[in-house]
Amino acid sequence: MRKFSLFLFTILITIPLFSNGGMAMEIVSNDFKHNQSIPPIHTCDGKDLSPHLAWSGAPEGTKSFALSCIDPDAPMGDFIHWLVCNIPATVSEIPQAGPLPAGAKEVANDFGKKSYWGPCPPSGTHRYFFTIYALRVGDLGVVNKKDFLKKVKENQIASAE
Repeated sequence: MRKFSLFLFTILITIPLFSNGGMAMEIVSNDFKHNQSIPPIHTCDGKDLSPHLAWSGAPEGTKSFALSCIDPDAPMGDFIHWLVCNIPATVSEIPQAGPLPAGAKEVANDFGKKSYWGPCPPSGTHRYFFTIYALRVGDLGVVNKKDFLKKVKENQIASAE
């Protein structure tokens, strides 16, 4: 019985660690580091340029990516700064200020714009979460800011923030 328990425990621990080929998804930027301030060039105090973003570790079966930038500290709750879907699975980077890859689709954000609109908090320090999602579908179809995260999560294989 003891051998069986050890074997089962080993499988339960091993499967999640290696379900992605042994590698977790990661998203990084050349423009700022995790838990550092976003430079003014990417905010309303500067040129409001979208930052460089690169990701790795997408699991097998990824057919496209989706991207979100959300401020959870806004006075009214989560504030959407950027939503992008249908990023081809062959893409793993978006350069500073774009362009987005062919086929990628921007969805209207809480500014009512279909593009990146950077941090511009009314007061205080806010956090901004850039999340990349690996999806099992190549096209999310018709999507808007109200159902973007729902459709993404229904089709998500993995994510990184």
